[in-house]
Amino acid sequence: MPSFTSKTLLAALAGAAAVNAHGHVKNVVVNGASFQGYDINSFPYTQNPPKVAAWTASNTDNGFVGPESFASSDIICHKNSANAQGRIVVAAGDSVFVQWDTWPESHHGPVIDYLASCGNTGCDKIEKTALEFFKIAEAGLVNGAQAPGRWASDVLIDNNNSWMIKIPTNIRPGQYVLRHEIIALHSGGDLNGAQNYPQCFNIEVTGSGTVLPQGVKGTSLYTPTDAGIRFNIYRSLDSYPIPGPALPAGFAPVAQGSSAIVSSATAITGAATNAPAPIATTTAVNVVPSPTTIVTSVVQTSAAQTSAVQTAVPVQTSTRPISTRPQPTRCPGLGRRHLRKVARA
Repeated sequence: MPSFTSKTLLAALAGAAAVNAHGHVKNVVVNGASFQGYDINSFPYTQNPPKVAAWTASNTDNGFVGPESFASSDIICHKNSANAQGRIVVAAGDSVFVQWDTWPESHHGPVIDYLASCGNTGCDKIEKTALEFFKIAEAGLVNGAQAPGRWASDVLIDNNNSWMIKIPTNIRPGQYVLRHEIIALHSGGDLNGAQNYPQCFNIEVTGSGTVLPQGVKGTSLYTPTDAGIRFNIYRSLDSYPIPGPALPAGFAPVAQGSSAIVSSATAITGAATNAPAPIATTTAVNVVPSPTTIVTSVVQTSAAQTSAVQTAVPVQTSTRPISTRPQPTRCPGLGRRHLRKVARA
């Protein structure tokens, strides 16, 4: 008969395997060129890992940042994150296609994208707690008629675990940190049960735009009791309050699609090619209604041209009564409270 110690070890190993299924961004595609992300399976153990545009982090277990850590710097770009030393040049109006290695179907929730100006400092040197983030896109509940509903994370899974982010056409040129995040709500009905998975990348935006919305420090984006953080998805739903600051007026809803990879590329380092955007700004941010559609598109990118076909998918649809009430899916993470649960198993 297995001893208590051996059973506990097996449970812990099973929990670790489940956590490793959460996922991380493996690469970023811009205009058909694929840039490597931060490889949590090899880079932390490599003496001289390549300089990439993705920020480093210590989430080698593919774990999450919980609401109890919202006031800490971990929520900014993940646990113990450090500045990326490379960056990707993106023209205002271009799309950035982020590809996750995987994402679990049970981890339903919103997908939110932010930018933060690095000003004259440069994103490879700026102190992360000085970054002020503003939203450029958000997507939450797609259909809440039957619990646990269809969410933006499900759209991401259907899109080969990938998400398209459009850089606003009127954004001021300069260096920015792009913060891409999934919030898993499968345990969100409990206090501190939500799970945030932020991923950060350095980009340099080119163009002639003039808009730079006012941002919010990363440690002030959310609180554990926000309506969209402590949220029970196991019921029929008419709507969902996407957490975080309001989406600035004039920024477009999320447009989803795929981008063909035609080449691989390396993040650049060194001096900027465009004047940096200053951090200080008083540009007003207005509240706009949640987008009524998530647009899915198929974007075939080649060296010569890009074409798109779009299909509208309803969002925030009306609900109908349901007779079943599924139970929350528990995620056996590697945090202290999860290990205590494993030890008691």
